[in-house]
Amino acid sequence: MKMMKGKRGFTYTLIMAVSMSLLAACGQNAAAPAAGGAGTPAASPAASAEPKTPVKATLVLNWFAEPEHGGNFAALAKGFYKDAGFDMTLMPGGPQVSSTQIVASGKAEFGMANADDILVARQEGVPVVAIATAFQKSPQALFYHKSSGLKDFSDLNGRKVYVASTASFWLFMKNKYKLDKAQEMKYTGSLVNFVNDPQAVTQGYITSESYTLQQQGVEFGTLLNADSGYNIYAGVYFTTEKMIAEHPDQVKAFVEATVKGWDYYKDHSDEINPSIQEKNPDMSIDMMKFSAQKQVEFAFGGDAATNGTGTMSKARWEELQKQLIEVGVLKKAEPIDNAYTLKFLPGK
Repeated sequence: MKMMKGKRGFTYTLIMAVSMSLLAACGQNAAAPAAGGAGTPAASPAASAEPKTPVKATLVLNWFAEPEHGGNFAALAKGFYKDAGFDMTLMPGGPQVSSTQIVASGKAEFGMANADDILVARQEGVPVVAIATAFQKSPQALFYHKSSGLKDFSDLNGRKVYVASTASFWLFMKNKYKLDKAQEMKYTGSLVNFVNDPQAVTQGYITSESYTLQQQGVEFGTLLNADSGYNIYAGVYFTTEKMIAEHPDQVKAFVEATVKGWDYYKDHSDEINPSIQEKNPDMSIDMMKFSAQKQVEFAFGGDAATNGTGTMSKARWEELQKQLIEVGVLKKAEPIDNAYTLKFLPGK
């Protein structure tokens, strides 16, 4: 079990410094750009009679390979990316990898991040644009012991809370629920301190920490971050303004293949999970099965149930932008239409 997963909930600004130092190294592992840049290679005189050369492209994941990337691994395994004209590489992320910086640098064409990371990145001058989302609702939550008597976010006052102190969701909760008496404890990704303290609370993910705590026999409850009012899109797919302007056909092909992959993974996760485990042997197949089942409501519920996998709404993006301004994460509101687009989703 990887114990550092919660770190991907950190704000963009936390990892900006370390991520920049890794760009060169990441670039060496990324797929080389196709001839002529990210576009389709120049056709030969006999191009009309020959199949087109697949476009080399890279998607930077927002964490190490896991079921939260199931749609991408399905699209790769079932040939959906190939059919869309790509020679696709899935690059793993991690606690010191900034997908927004790697994509903005041109070392990858596509990336994954949370919605708040997208808005913060744009404020920092990184011209990324959200083009679809894996999850309608984030599976991130606060975990507590059932014996503690905790029932609501306002009950966090006076308790030890293992959390990234500058995480946007925590800044929002502290402001909304007046959590001036909560004891902020440094979050390390480990559950040991939480397990040993019946009054403690820790951040985590419904899709992974729940499995670990069940295996340890811990009776716990959860407060889903989204239920606090901080309801972000998670696992958001993005690219750059430049990529959208110069290669809109490739962006659309990527989104459509990814959505197709997610729809396939929903009913065939057991088939795809072994290919994910090859990239992340620290996760057991049993845990992957648990995660795949748990994440269904987050990926395919809400607006996705009626408007299709990957969909997003302007109202949700505007609400998030307002919340980030209120807690000081964003300095001002740019036109929200600059930050996301729906035009590449299937049927658009």
